Amino acid sequence: MKFTEEHEWLRVEGDVVVVGVTAHAAEQLGDVVFVELPEVDTEVSKDDEVCVIESVKAASDILAPLDGEIVEVNEALVDEPGKVNEDPIGDAWFFKMKAADLSQMDDYMDEAAYNDFIG
Repeated sequence: MKFTEEHEWLRVEGDVVVVGVTAHAAEQLGDVVFVELPEVDTEVSKDDEVCVIESVKAASDILAPLDGEIVEVNEALVDEPGKVNEDPIGDAWFFKMKAADLSQMDDYMDEAAYNDFIG
């Protein structure tokens, strides 16, 4: 897994990259009450705003970590946004994307570096 400074995680599964938010982000947000997901088949560029998360504390944007295309979204989060707090690294992934260039992931931190970052 790789981690961004915006507290997103990325996991490669076959030819897609799964994207979600870290446990640290979920904890900082507080209780998540609303998730707006991107449309499937949307072309995105790195750092485009693609999702919105609203919690009891604030609203936050999820940015596209890579250039590519959204190929699947986690519809379960629309009905159960609290999953983000319950299982941020597992069931509460936000979207899957087909990356235009996987080498963009080299810019991100591994788990040890991320833990130092949030230290």
